[in-house]
Amino acid sequence: MTTPHAVYRPVRVEATPDSPLSQWLWLVKWLLVIPHCIVLFFLWIAFFLVSVVAFFAILFTERFPRALFDFNLGVLRWTWRVSYYAYGALGTDRYPPFSLGEVPEYPARLDIAYPQRLSRGLVLVKWWLLALPHYVVTSFFMGSFQSVWWSGGLIFVLVVIAAVTLAFTGTYPRDLYDLVMGLNRWVLRVCAYASLMTDDYPPFRLDMGAGEPDSGHRP
Repeated sequence: MTTPHAVYRPVRVEATPDSPLSQWLWLVKWLLVIPHCIVLFFLWIAFFLVSVVAFFAILFTERFPRALFDFNLGVLRWTWRVSYYAYGALGTDRYPPFSLGEVPEYPARLDIAYPQRLSRGLVLVKWWLLALPHYVVTSFFMGSFQSVWWSGGLIFVLVVIAAVTLAFTGTYPRDLYDLVMGLNRWVLRVCAYASLMTDDYPPFRLDMGAGEPDSGHRP
């Protein structure tokens, strides 16, 4: 009898695949998301600075200040929505909103549970030493890092295959979509851990599909 994987709860990455998708809109999405990329460039600079402030706050108080946590969560949410719309998944044709807040009606959703206490010891090593094995794996997924995950790597290759299939058949292969979601879910979990937003070590596994394993939203 196979033992099921324990559910990883701190970071929840869910999405709703649009159907049908435009067969040709993906050709110009790189142009359509330029305004988002400009804003995200500055938001990620702020994200880094906030993470530095949070590092010292955790070191002295064992807490990630809630306002700073919410800001970083907002940046990750914004990034995930843009990535899902564009070449991180091509899962929707709905233009992403310019918002740091939660947008429940948008097809791509991300939530990270706010930790009441974080370890002073872990904050010294988890973002570089403990996360290093995950960095090796996710660098293969993403290729070179940018504020949204488009620049080469396995995710980009799979999305290109999906785009070509969509252009000729009008459908996004479900198995391919599930795999792309699993890869993005892994990346976002690692990002949350390395950004000091949780002490729960991300699992080395692909939780594929549109929903988290316990959400009931599985294909």
